[in-house]
Amino acid sequence: MTKIESKTGSAAIKDILLSDPDGLHEVIRAVMQEVLEAEMDEALGASKSERTPERLGYRSGYYGRTLVTRVGKLELRVPQDRAGRFSTELLERYQRSERALVATLAEMYVQGVSTRKVKAITEELCGHAFSASSISAINKRLDESLAAFARRPLQEPFPYLILDAR
Repeated sequence: MTKIESKTGSAAIKDILLSDPDGLHEVIRAVMQEVLEAEMDEALGASKSERTPERLGYRSGYYGRTLVTRVGKLELRVPQDRAGRFSTELLERYQRSERALVATLAEMYVQGVSTRKVKAITEELCGHAFSASSISAINKRLDESLAAFARRPLQEPFPYLILDAR
């Protein structure tokens, strides 16, 4: 009996993916939305509209969040609680990926890769092209932090050696 149900479920998923080119995009968006709802239920100790003495708080609507993934941009509705304490782990994972991407962009900048090439590389890797202004803003922040590092006071003397050869 279980095999028949799983074949039916997999057949339904296959039909969605084959009939709609954006089917995978929609399936991933729906799954991520359900994970967000489950995280909120767990954080509050009760599901939507459920009345229990173990409830730790109340929902307070949603805010929109666009998440750039391998299958494209996902528009998610992130639930909020009244106290403002809810923070989803799902988006934190993607923020780590985003930080790694920003670090990679900074490394390309330090290596002297042009803004156009950076845009092409990120478009190829992520399926999302960062605008030249976004890349320039990241580079500007990097310039500021590098300048602060260069101007920092040194507490002790550092020996150095300069070689000039031809």
